[in-house]
Amino acid sequence: MPSPKLHRAALTAAALAWPVTFVTRAAWGLPRALGAHRRRLRPVVAGSPHFSDGKFHNTLETPALAPANTRDGLLRQWHDERHVGLPGGPIPLARPEMPEEAAELAVTWLGHASALLEIDGQRVLVDPVWGFRVSPSPVFGPTRLHPVPVALDELPQVDAVLVSHDHYDHLDLPTVEALLTTQTAPFVVPLGIGEHLRKWGVPEKRIVELDWDGEHNVGGLTLTCTEARHFSGRYFYRDTTLWASWAIAGPRHRVFFGGDTGYTPAFAGTGARLGPFDLTLLPVGAYNDAWHAIHMDPEEAMRAHGDLGGRVLLPIHWATFNLAFHRWAEPVQRLLAAADRTGAQVVVPRPGQRIDVLDPPELEDWWTAVGSLPPEEHVHTQGPGSALLVRAATRLLRLGNS
Repeated sequence: MPSPKLHRAALTAAALAWPVTFVTRAAWGLPRALGAHRRRLRPVVAGSPHFSDGKFHNTLETPALAPANTRDGLLRQWHDERHVGLPGGPIPLARPEMPEEAAELAVTWLGHASALLEIDGQRVLVDPVWGFRVSPSPVFGPTRLHPVPVALDELPQVDAVLVSHDHYDHLDLPTVEALLTTQTAPFVVPLGIGEHLRKWGVPEKRIVELDWDGEHNVGGLTLTCTEARHFSGRYFYRDTTLWASWAIAGPRHRVFFGGDTGYTPAFAGTGARLGPFDLTLLPVGAYNDAWHAIHMDPEEAMRAHGDLGGRVLLPIHWATFNLAFHRWAEPVQRLLAAADRTGAQVVVPRPGQRIDVLDPPELEDWWTAVGSLPPEEHVHTQGPGSALLVRAATRLLRLGNS
């Protein structure tokens, strides 16, 4: 039995060592996860007409966050309401059906913005994120609200992997590393993201980088990089890589993948040039007045669907990660209310559910049973590292206003 003096010394040593251990864990793998340095990016992106003064720009003036005087309010909201977006119960998953041959037009929603598209007999995987935490750190950052519906190595071979931009909930290092061994398809990405991929070991022959309005043909499909209204960056530097939506056109069918974007009149131009679209996948979640310019709310997604000439709308960017302060089920509830007013056709699959877009099923209300976490059950206690999280949030807010 150690003496009280030795016991106190051991406790003191442990207390002193904990911050070092915690910071070490938080920073583990950070340089690699952050991606390519801006010095490597500049030669690739400098020729774009959308790149000037060291960064990419939206066509419209687009603040990433509201004016600086709202910063303190956002920090208080983050501290007090960060649990508001949690589900009230387990999120039901579907076991994906993976036919041997790709269909004329089908989609399997895999959670958040990840989906497997089947278009005219070809397959396209969009914004694949299989990681548990959307962050460069194994300690900080939003974690999954439901498991992945299917393992990456169980996916059929795809013809292309599309990425909308380089934020962690759309470009995930562990997923990219897994796709290197489980798939052979090219990564078709906006300008600059190829440098992230090269740093992570993706061979040059599997990287296609496009500016807005650029096209790439694969397997009978034309993949067009289209204008979005957003921003980019993996923490230290912002807007050094391009962000985009995608139009995927086959001989008979067309799909629009929104990725992550605020509402923009560019949707109407895309619809006129490249539409109409049999299916649109549009973001409906993670909205807030403070960043309204870069994230659509559900009503704006419905408006974009109309601008694009969309027939069937599948909502994405909700349900899987808690990224804002609205209730968990609110995005789809608001979207369906907007659809009732316009008569639009909406499908809301469970994560992992495959939808035949040419013969969609009756709408099944599975989200009401899940519900949103009641306010009285929100957790307000501060766990280990909360002070560090607050400082990190403060840093991000400052970057957003710089």
